Amino acid sequence: MRKISRETEEKLARSLTYETAEILPFLPYLLQDIWALGSEPDEMAKLINKYVSISEKTRVLDLACGKGAVSVKVAHYLRIKVKGIDLIPEFIEYAMQKAKEFNVDDLCEFLVDDINDAVNTEKDYDCVIYGAVGSNVLGGPAGALDKLKATVKPGGIILFHEAFIADESKRKEIKYFGDIYFTEQQWVAFFKAAGLELAETAVGDNPENPDSDSGMGAIAARANKLIEKHPNKKAIFEGYIRSKQNEYNDIDDSLVSVTWVLRKL
Repeated sequence: MRKISRETEEKLARSLTYETAEILPFLPYLLQDIWALGSEPDEMAKLINKYVSISEKTRVLDLACGKGAVSVKVAHYLRIKVKGIDLIPEFIEYAMQKAKEFNVDDLCEFLVDDINDAVNTEKDYDCVIYGAVGSNVLGGPAGALDKLKATVKPGGIILFHEAFIADESKRKEIKYFGDIYFTEQQWVAFFKAAGLELAETAVGDNPENPDSDSGMGAIAARANKLIEKHPNKKAIFEGYIRSKQNEYNDIDDSLVSVTWVLRKL
């Protein structure tokens, strides 16, 4: 992974469900059995098709694209150009392999970069996807929305996948970083302050995400292998599994996972 600041490492770790950056070098191994790490690819493709006038000139930006599931499937379904950016080289390499497998390597471009830098140079897209990354990675709600807004052309859309607290009284029940979540009403206020039109609130789930028993089982099996190889790091791997399970328990019990379709006015 390219050299980044400690602060960025910590933000990245939290976005990938862990408290410290110690887990980062092991994530490609831990998550190797799972392709879709964030948003549900089919849902993203449907929303783009619904809100974007599709043509051969359509351009989509997928920030923190992970292993490229959304990028590749959007390009495959809609035959449009997609650029995916992620900080983990192994994820980008895998995304490139999947693009070839789906015969969309001519439509997909993948780049290893810090999305905090990318938002300053990537401009004039018809759509930007920010899927299950966490607003804190881009500086919190206001900062994230302003930065995402700057990447799309007037009339362009932001697909912002996030979880909100169903009820403020639930905050104390959240097991994984309750301070990073907001209510739906707070998010709507953030959108308004950023000058973004809320076009749709799409509620759905992701059958490929590791919130299923099989997905969590696969990650746990990989973690146990790492514990055998690195017994001195047992606490790190067990902590990751605990944090991941807590996150998905929170989604089941206290949070609502949505994709907001936001239009730049």
